[in-house]
Amino acid sequence: MGRKTKRFGMLLVLLGAAGVAGAMALSHESSCPTPAASPNASDTTGALVYTYRCYGGPEVLHLTSIAAPTPADTEVLVRVRAASVNPLDWHFMRGKPYLMRVVSGMGAPTEERIGADFAGTVQAVGARVTQFRVGDRVFGTRTGAFGTHVIVRENGAMAHMPDSASFEQAAAVGVAATTALQAVRDQARVRKGQRVLINGASGGVGTFAVQIAKIYGAHVTGVASTRNVEMVQSLGADRVIDYTKDDFTKGAERYDAIVDMVGNHPLRALDAVLAPGGRMIIVGGPNDNAYLGPVTRVVTAMLAAPVLTGTFISFTANENKADVAMLREWMQRGALRSVIDREYAFAELPAAVAYQEAGRSRGKVIVKMP
Repeated sequence: MGRKTKRFGMLLVLLGAAGVAGAMALSHESSCPTPAASPNASDTTGALVYTYRCYGGPEVLHLTSIAAPTPADTEVLVRVRAASVNPLDWHFMRGKPYLMRVVSGMGAPTEERIGADFAGTVQAVGARVTQFRVGDRVFGTRTGAFGTHVIVRENGAMAHMPDSASFEQAAAVGVAATTALQAVRDQARVRKGQRVLINGASGGVGTFAVQIAKIYGAHVTGVASTRNVEMVQSLGADRVIDYTKDDFTKGAERYDAIVDMVGNHPLRALDAVLAPGGRMIIVGGPNDNAYLGPVTRVVTAMLAAPVLTGTFISFTANENKADVAMLREWMQRGALRSVIDREYAFAELPAAVAYQEAGRSRGKVIVKMP
């Protein structure tokens, strides 16, 4: 065996060892500390928040009592009245796929609070805040939304609620509607008259994507199960395909854009139903790979790019004030509405997260605060 061959072999061994060590580090989970006794969920003194100090199932979420937060000069204290659950929440709760632990914390979460979408009333404002006043009804996105109080920057992803919206309807918007907006407007670049397909049209992101694509003037085809066909039609879809009966990748229709929340078709099959110059937006995908999860589909699309004729795009939504304001305006004029599947009491939040994780919700899952 030559010297170069030996060196190459040693390099492979080292790379393999590094890969194994990295995988072990990512998948390591610290033991759960013994939680303190949970306070009464109806207690309104101070603040109540759900925290998690280790990775795992809904059982790692614990109700905790903290002092009422005080906003800084450019911050707003919101008394949360409703929050909504997103897949993002249970991904962080479980620390899966393992790759996300590079951000969320190795072994245990670095951020103890959970939740993102909220709606409530302004309870206090910082000395330099000019856009909000005590008593204003507001909604938006902020880490730690699963609690009775949340601090939000004045220029953060928050806006005044639409006049006719309930707290539950406004709380449903957040991450899902922002993701749908940026997928349709920024990534798919949908224009009037284009043909757009929404795969997963009955889910949290999908219900908003159908409506937003219609706002931009597209001819929209939604894909959903039998029980959700009528609901997707009610959102304005021009056509709804029942995936239990028909496979849209085997049809004759060609689409200028596909927004895919499910990832249940081969990339080549999706590519075949894209019109020339078509764009395929990967929003979600299977979670069967513990290390990469939905990212597996993104990597596959990158590797397959040379043999695909369409443009395959993955992105991470950026929650921001301007987009929340745009969504608020559409809700105000009745062009956009929230679809709510179930509502849970605050004390039932672990059950709400478990239901969301099961992946069969129609629209959004809401948690109502005391």
